[in-house]
Amino acid sequence: MRILVTGAQGMLGHEVVRVFEKAGHDVIAADIMPEGTYLDITEPTAIRKALISERPDWLINCAAYTNVDACEDHEDQAFSLNAQGPEYLAQACSRFGVSLLHVSTDYVFDGTKNDPYSEHDLPHPINAYGRSKLAGEYAVRTGTREYIIVRPQWLFGIHGHNFVATIIEIARNHEKIHVVNDQWGSPTYANDLAKAMMMLVELDARGTYHLCNRGRATWYDLAKKAVEFAELDTEVVPVSSQEFPRPAKRPANSILSTKKFTEITGKLMPLWQISLEKYVQHYLVQSRKTSQA
Repeated sequence: MRILVTGAQGMLGHEVVRVFEKAGHDVIAADIMPEGTYLDITEPTAIRKALISERPDWLINCAAYTNVDACEDHEDQAFSLNAQGPEYLAQACSRFGVSLLHVSTDYVFDGTKNDPYSEHDLPHPINAYGRSKLAGEYAVRTGTREYIIVRPQWLFGIHGHNFVATIIEIARNHEKIHVVNDQWGSPTYANDLAKAMMMLVELDARGTYHLCNRGRATWYDLAKKAVEFAELDTEVVPVSSQEFPRPAKRPANSILSTKKFTEITGKLMPLWQISLEKYVQHYLVQSRKTSQA
């Protein structure tokens, strides 16, 4: 299949390009960065031209305004990229017969549920980022019938900044670090997410799917495991989120159920601990190469 990926230079976009290319698909990597094909998803004319010239079977939208705290002060910018952009993409895809896979977030939920969230649970975002992403979901659903929406969470990956890499770098220079222990989720490796997305595309699936690694954790659990896998002696101390106030509120529990994905694919998502160890080992190798350069 011919696949157009927007936001291709981001952490997830880069993995999507790599995974689909490795599987033999013809991939066009598009972004607003200098590398690859230039495409701004907030420009409807540019989107239409790209679909006419590239003629993809699928458009996978990984472009997003993802700085959760910054969204509180820049909600207009967040809505432009996270809601209006997907609206333009959905309308253009519908017009030219292109299927659309759009990446959303677990932050469309408020975190008050005790059990994992399913695709049937009613969204109720508690911050600007979540509101903008939920508006993007609505825009996709109303703009085209041929869509997949995926909701991942707590992403870490090889390309771009992420919590795990930050923790390792801080731990290298401190004897003790404090990490929040009252917010729950499922840490998710971007490479695993990209592979799961490809399964849905190759099955020509439709609808909304929760995609994350198996297992639950707090940020403290994730940090402690990352430090352990990096073979560092830093002490990781659990603290409450009240001790680390942030501009944007976070859900206390945003764990997602991936039962629907397993039912359609017959596959289980990997355990987060196994994928985290793979990522940390890769990160350490790359870090050593960078320091020796």
